[in-house]
Amino acid sequence: MRTLNSMADKIKFVLALLLIAAGVVGFYLLAEQPMILRVLAVLAGVAVGAGVAFFTEPGRRFFAFGRESVVEAKKVVWPTRKETMQMTGAVFGFVLVMAVILWVTDKGLEWVLYDLVLGWKQ
Repeated sequence: MRTLNSMADKIKFVLALLLIAAGVVGFYLLAEQPMILRVLAVLAGVAVGAGVAFFTEPGRRFFAFGRESVVEAKKVVWPTRKETMQMTGAVFGFVLVMAVILWVTDKGLEWVLYDLVLGWKQ
């Protein structure tokens, strides 16, 4: 019985891919039509293909995973505007301090190498 389900799922999945491909082919076959019809052909192919894919076991698992992901995303505690601004300020401050430190280090090494060691700048 498992083999039959597996084969049926494979056939449905191939059919879903063919429907999506038909939507894309329809986009190019309707080259003389308005763009909205061409885009609708692609969207219809994707929608019907997704509908067929939904009736496969991997499709059902995928859509269940998507629903669970939305539920988990709703559980996230997002920072307040004040917290976001404070953290952004801290990041900008750190970047500014590091930029100054790296610039001073670069200029110091340049002075040591070119002026003292090589004597190129005079």
